[in-house]
Amino acid sequence: MTTDHGTHSDLHSEQGALPGDHPGRAKNPVIKVLDLAWLEFEKPDLDRTSNFAAAFGLSEACRTPRQLQLRGTGPGSPCVIVRRGTRSRYVGPAFRAADAADVLRLADVLGAKVEKLPESIGGVVVDLTDPSGVPVRVVADTHELAELPTQPTQTFNFGDQVHRANSTQRPPREPAKVQRLGHVAVQTPRYIETLNWYLDHLGLIVSDFNYYEDQRDRGPTMAFIRCDRGAVPTDHHTLAMALGPRNKYLHSAFQVADLDALAAGGEYLRDQGFRRSWGIGRHIEGSQIFDYWRDADGLLVEHFADGDLFDCALEPGWAPMRASGLAQWGPPATRDFLGITPREGLRDLTSFAGGLRRGDTEFDLARLRGLLKVSAS
Repeated sequence: MTTDHGTHSDLHSEQGALPGDHPGRAKNPVIKVLDLAWLEFEKPDLDRTSNFAAAFGLSEACRTPRQLQLRGTGPGSPCVIVRRGTRSRYVGPAFRAADAADVLRLADVLGAKVEKLPESIGGVVVDLTDPSGVPVRVVADTHELAELPTQPTQTFNFGDQVHRANSTQRPPREPAKVQRLGHVAVQTPRYIETLNWYLDHLGLIVSDFNYYEDQRDRGPTMAFIRCDRGAVPTDHHTLAMALGPRNKYLHSAFQVADLDALAAGGEYLRDQGFRRSWGIGRHIEGSQIFDYWRDADGLLVEHFADGDLFDCALEPGWAPMRASGLAQWGPPATRDFLGITPREGLRDLTSFAGGLRRGDTEFDLARLRGLLKVSAS
């Protein structure tokens, strides 16, 4: 591994690693996945799901009475698979392996079975469960969907650099066409164990760690984790994982063309009666321009553009976890985005008490105090 770039101290992170800090990568992972393939959800009403997906900029790749496959404009597999269920919930991620041999290698190490995927998707899969109890699929050799027409980007003038004359900017108020799936963010009470599982088995590596103020000696409480494709730059994070009182889906993120597509698409979503959770702004970790929305069932989804891409050389950055540190610019993070609602608070408190009673959680009283400081910072 080369270290030409060192830590993020000269880029955006406040600090680099200290002696004894989590290394952010495994020395000898079983395999190294290439990317997220898709996310799986259950929804009670596929028509309602399809209507929101169209307004959000996703297209139907395949539909049956019990399943909906959604895609972006980019080539590859569907990026979301929705099955009919009794309630709206996130099921888990599917990661793309380099080939079927890697899927078999992973299955052998974990004592799992490789199976064929349905013909509508093709390829093979090994079904696993991470230490938090979340189903994780690793797939290879899936059918390649053809690329769809992309959303045109605008031509910009930058100060005295004139690239557009005798023409106007009129981005249409229409759905922001999703290009591809970017990442999923989750919360778990078994944080370090689950983080290490993804690093050890799937070869993911950490781009940035966050920790609670005055608790750095206890280790990180959030990680932004990317795929390791060697010298090929990849998204700053494919998986974001935070410590918390219970297993929880936080959001999933989908790339669009640029700020104009994102903003005009947001106006279209608002016109259709959907609710913005937080945005528009630019993140710190990952640098994405972001816009968060609630889907028809209340799950959080993100449009993003212009995110960071890192190769394998960059070591993890470290920074204190603060609500005010979520964005470089934009409105303050909303209570809705942060999950500060009576309903969520009651569920968190119940899970927190249960975890302490069972002794199967890393989220103790000190961690609770740290999290409360985050929401107020």
